Amino acid sequence: MKIDTAVRHVTRPGANLFLDLGFEPSEAQRLQAISRKQIDEAQALKEQLMAEIAAWIQEHHLKQAQAAQILMVSRPRVSDVVNFKTSKFTIDTLVEMLTRVGKPVRLAVG
Repeated sequence: MKIDTAVRHVTRPGANLFLDLGFEPSEAQRLQAISRKQIDEAQALKEQLMAEIAAWIQEHHLKQAQAAQILMVSRPRVSDVVNFKTSKFTIDTLVEMLTRVGKPVRLAVG
């Protein structure tokens, strides 16, 4: 059986995906605002976690290669962290890295 993987439509960057999916304009705008807020919150959280890792590296005067060994990741991954390349990491991965260096992360809801 062949699976159809042809691209039929591409939503341009910045456009409202929910409009393209057929939602009414007011609902599409509401959904886009909710989505943007969630994305912004996740981005801010990743940046905060990365800042903690970068501060730990600096505090211990580590080279990226040394930090990579301790964090159990590659040196380029450490570079991505200290350069705040948030799109390359999940929140889980960053929490795991902090846990490895003795900086447990606590989650607060509300």
